[in-house]
Amino acid sequence: MEKYLTFVIVLGGWIFSVCLHEFAHAIVAYKGGDTSVREKGYLTFNPLKYTDPVFSFILPIVFLLSGGIGLPGAAVYIQRDCLRSRGWATAVSLAGPAANLIIAVLMGLVLLVPGVRESAVGPALAFLGLLQVTALVFNMLPLPPLDGFGAIEPYLGHGVRQAIAPYQHYVFIGLLFLMWTVPIVSSSFWLTTFVIASLFGIQPADVVQGYKMFKFWAS
Repeated sequence: MEKYLTFVIVLGGWIFSVCLHEFAHAIVAYKGGDTSVREKGYLTFNPLKYTDPVFSFILPIVFLLSGGIGLPGAAVYIQRDCLRSRGWATAVSLAGPAANLIIAVLMGLVLLVPGVRESAVGPALAFLGLLQVTALVFNMLPLPPLDGFGAIEPYLGHGVRQAIAPYQHYVFIGLLFLMWTVPIVSSSFWLTTFVIASLFGIQPADVVQGYKMFKFWAS
């Protein structure tokens, strides 16, 4: 029964975190001058209002079920020319990963409460916390079209941005390919993720247990 509870907690928590990630982008964009996000329904926290269900939910859930990587999708389209400054554009990009960071810290704090780590929900919270860290680390890579690149893109020359734009999706696909096929890339990513998660109080042993319970069909 605990494995099914773990599955529900992790999947539900992950969908919530994807919504929060995109909502964070939208609310900062709204504060920064892009009022179109309100008309598009991005400020309602309603996932049905997001414009690309495949990249917003289906793809992240597929990655979660297959490899345990948190991959928030590109769900909200920001009119960056409406933002008041380059600083606001950077803040919009960083807002999504910041949401994942907050959830990861909260998961770590909850796990520090006496009895929680040893409870039936402890492994689920640990794995959910690690997923937030994977989303944070992955998204902060300074590669297009990830948020880490979005944070520095406003400071690049117009010619550089134009030259990069046609290849953004190829870079993303190439990165995923490297993650899956090149051991040193994958191991470096997971080592970084587990180190950061440990700093938040999320223990590797609890994560592994939560992952195994989440993927109950594999056992």
